[in-house]
Amino acid sequence: MVNTTKASPARCPRKSGPVVGKRTELTVPIRRTKRWDVSEREWTQYRKYGTPEIRQRLLSKYVPLVRNVASRMAMGFPRSVELSDLINTGVIGLVEAFGNFDPDRGVKFETYAVPRIRGAILDELRALDWVPRSTRAKAREIDRAMASLENELGRLPEKTELARELKISIKELHAALDDVSSTSILSLDEVIYREDDNRQVPRIETVMDHTSHSILGEIEKGELRSFLVVAIDRLTKQEKLVIALYYYEELTLKEIGEVMSISESRVSQIHTRAVMKLRGMVREKFALTG
Repeated sequence: MVNTTKASPARCPRKSGPVVGKRTELTVPIRRTKRWDVSEREWTQYRKYGTPEIRQRLLSKYVPLVRNVASRMAMGFPRSVELSDLINTGVIGLVEAFGNFDPDRGVKFETYAVPRIRGAILDELRALDWVPRSTRAKAREIDRAMASLENELGRLPEKTELARELKISIKELHAALDDVSSTSILSLDEVIYREDDNRQVPRIETVMDHTSHSILGEIEKGELRSFLVVAIDRLTKQEKLVIALYYYEELTLKEIGEVMSISESRVSQIHTRAVMKLRGMVREKFALTG
């Protein structure tokens, strides 16, 4: 015989007051809708009519997908890479993916579009990178060798040990390090941890001035300034303009590009070439004089 007696109310304390009725609460699973979800009906309308208005509406719904992809990629890039630039480039990849997408294949559009959006962003970053890919590869190879030797030795490796690990000569190592060092750009406004108290400070506050004010030093600075005037005069007209706008007018590369009606990446290339020329002329001059 099955006991059908209800449980005692004493086991389940309730608030004082009249009982109106027993309410049953149901837990309904909530489906999270992504901001770029597009219904099958909308795709059917696009396949049927294909009007520019429907196409624009669908593309607008997938713009948050581009922002999502660009935001995730931006976490692995330097701070100099702006999120807005990644999103603009990603939208180009979105438009190309939309034009090549075939809904009849049974693949969701976002699954098809995400690799194309990532590819468009990476292609644009490679095009803007003024450092040759071979130099980037060389830098990664040196970093891996440094990390491997540091783990093995428990200290920073000597240059002879690093050259032996890379299977190159000391002379070749020095040349490789010179190439790699020119690719590193640091922001003085970047917040870093100070070594003595592990406190976050701007990098510029950790830069120490080791120069000493002496008569000889002032003479050398004056000589360098005089030679720089001559060296800058040897640059091309376009290089002189970029140097003047960047260092004297203190314009950004983007603002210089607007003044000269060229792209920001082109300004960066001209600036890099001009600085390398000036650096080479200074080295040659002062190597000859002592």
